[in-house]
Amino acid sequence: MSKALTIGQVAQTIGVSTHTLRYYEQAGLIRAVGRTQAGHRLYSPADLDWLKFVMRLKATGMPIAGMQAFAALRAEGQPTMDARRQMLAAHRDAVLARIDELQSNLGAIIDKIAYYEAAIDAAAQASTGCGPTRQTDATQSPSHSEKDSPWNT
Repeated sequence: MSKALTIGQVAQTIGVSTHTLRYYEQAGLIRAVGRTQAGHRLYSPADLDWLKFVMRLKATGMPIAGMQAFAALRAEGQPTMDARRQMLAAHRDAVLARIDELQSNLGAIIDKIAYYEAAIDAAAQASTGCGPTRQTDATQSPSHSEKDSPWNT
């Protein structure tokens, strides 16, 4: 097996513990990997590529059960390509929805930061009697802090 990697090398490469790799194998996320005569796991470059993909699924919020279902379909080969595509398309849609939610929440946080900066500047102006340190645009639309009552703090 050319370029075979030990469990420690793979764990370090993908950023997980060796215990996690053993768990993934036991959970069916990884096909049985090659072994040395002493019984130590040896991972091929293809195994590493698959594990990197599994880590992307994990990082994007796919539950273990979803990853197991995908791995089981993958193990069945070519006839399951459409099912795998459908599964990934559904996961993509869930990830995009989560990104939209995060973008909305980020917008509210950015607006709240601007609100605090303006309040701090106004307080500094009042205490020093100096002119504005930041130019504001009176035509700006209301911020999240004005529209979204939970953010009015």
